[in-house]
Amino acid sequence: MSAYPTDPYEAILGLRVVRKYRPEPVAAEDVAAILEAGRWTGSAKNGQDWAFLIVEDGEQQERLAKCGQFSQPLRDARLLVVPVRTPDGYEFDIGRVSQNMMLAAAARGVGSCPVTLHDEACAAAVLNLPPDHYARYALCFGYPDDEAAREQRAARSMGGRKALDELIVRNRY
Repeated sequence: MSAYPTDPYEAILGLRVVRKYRPEPVAAEDVAAILEAGRWTGSAKNGQDWAFLIVEDGEQQERLAKCGQFSQPLRDARLLVVPVRTPDGYEFDIGRVSQNMMLAAAARGVGSCPVTLHDEACAAAVLNLPPDHYARYALCFGYPDDEAAREQRAARSMGGRKALDELIVRNRY
């Protein structure tokens, strides 16, 4: 386990995307905990209109990576989970379940990175989805490679967050 904050607010503020992973696979107990956090996520009318498609095969990861832009993390991940929206599901709920799995992963010392599958038809074909199921995102997981992350941060300047007063609009635009 990591020294990740146990306070939910601090965990939310501390969550960072991890794109570089160590070579070892994600332990079965960590995978189970990540998926369990997804299972317990709230959803509209408690429909739980999703499925968690796990991609473990490297060749399948490569095929899926061709369905998105900026998709190198899909190739590098030690575990991919594709939250599939099933009939009557909502995109908002897919975002909720994804964030919960990412927070649960971080609490166990597992890094994560969401990747958009820009070509949904490609993703549907690669994943062999039924016609009424949709996969727009994939979640990459692995134990962080801290050295690679330091090098990555040094190579590019990352901006901080906008000031809160730049984001707030009251009553109407």
